[in-house]
Amino acid sequence: MSDTDPAQMSAETLLGLYARRALSPVEALKAVMERVARHNPWVNAFAAMNPRALQAAGESEARWAAGRPIGPLDGVPATVKDLLNLAGFPTRRGSRVTDTTPATEDAPAVMGLKESGAVILGKTTTTEFGWKSPGDCPLHGITRNPWNPRRTVGGSSSGAGAAGAACFGPLHIGTDAGGSIRIPAAFCGLVGVKPSFGRIPQWPLGAFGHVAVAGPMTRTVRDAALMFSAMARFDLRDPYCLPEEARDWRQGIEDGVAGLRVAVVRRMGFEPPLDADGEAVLAGAAQMLAEQGAIVEEADPGLPDTRAIFGRVWGVALSRVVATIPEEKRELLDAGMLEVAQKEGGMSAVDYLAAEAMRLEAAHAMARFHQSYDLVLTACTPTAAFAADQPTIRPTEALWRDWAPWTFAFNLTRQPAISVPVALDGEGMPRAVQVVAALYRDDLAFRGARALERAATLPLAEPAEAGLMTAAQQC
Repeated sequence: MSDTDPAQMSAETLLGLYARRALSPVEALKAVMERVARHNPWVNAFAAMNPRALQAAGESEARWAAGRPIGPLDGVPATVKDLLNLAGFPTRRGSRVTDTTPATEDAPAVMGLKESGAVILGKTTTTEFGWKSPGDCPLHGITRNPWNPRRTVGGSSSGAGAAGAACFGPLHIGTDAGGSIRIPAAFCGLVGVKPSFGRIPQWPLGAFGHVAVAGPMTRTVRDAALMFSAMARFDLRDPYCLPEEARDWRQGIEDGVAGLRVAVVRRMGFEPPLDADGEAVLAGAAQMLAEQGAIVEEADPGLPDTRAIFGRVWGVALSRVVATIPEEKRELLDAGMLEVAQKEGGMSAVDYLAAEAMRLEAAHAMARFHQSYDLVLTACTPTAAFAADQPTIRPTEALWRDWAPWTFAFNLTRQPAISVPVALDGEGMPRAVQVVAALYRDDLAFRGARALERAATLPLAEPAEAGLMTAAQQC
């Protein structure tokens, strides 16, 4: 990342410069806004921009000048995925059928960032209702990958992934019900954090509230932990929320992995696909951990077929979303979403409860597995980012169940999982692995992710910058 361009700086770097009066929040935000004006017309990361962002940066600047920042993120630019409420903005969820009335309250994760002083730049794009992994939606069209405009950013936190890679600010809130943070993070060379269920509160919960979480998408692991510290809080609106645990999640993040037991897992209750580059990247990441003193071996947690479980759990939730939409408006929905809802949602209550019982079995299997292993290392996606402009998968395969099976298992088991970029493939696209810890051991997941980040030492921002400039010349 650049030492001179504020738009390419980490949140930690910005905060250090603010404290020394070497840079102001207004200067940082203007640098980011210049990049947005130059590149967003083709990246298409934003669903809406915040007209008060510059005013908020000015207020932050005054606080820093007075030596009274209001929180640990004061003046740092951030974005919010358009599945979450941001007061004053409608929550359109990437759909042409949603209400255009502005939200009156912030989602808990958004509230945490605001109260810590972050400057909200805008709302980022999402696939329609977050239903699929390719990065497009009926309301905003295709969001493109800053590494290569012909490639997808993934989804459903499409705009957050694109904004992070394009350096449209250092902090981006995504949501994840089956991989929606980790997949675009992997495709865009970012760190994507799916926290333990209940660690970061959600509201409103919606149809996917039993599997969905909010989490950070950033360019560094330390920034992710800093952002996580502001988002992880108690909120009585979320009945699943964990008790208050005020802490800086960066504490212990540099402790390394020496002596930790790490299982390289290749089975998720079935044989997930993985291309040759992915196999090499996974093996390389395992070696990185071993060279830092971790005890690494391949192991099988003995999971039930998580693909079958997820298909039922997700399908019912998606059917519930469609059922809430007036029938006369359903023709405006993504046709693939309607097809999947019809195919996957038609089951009895007995079948659904059977799937929930299998989900519990999967959670128990992982809990037992973590009696022997501190961390689990898996692939994150079966391939690098695929083409953005044409469908490469049938609608029923757009679900993570069939397309990216490495991520959804840990939504079912509710464990923390972090996508970490560790390599570039032969075409210069990022490849990532996934670090998983036992339920509520988010601290260990951060330690493992940071250890990989240190070992990989990839200059990820520079290739993305080159891609941006090349694409800008073509547009």
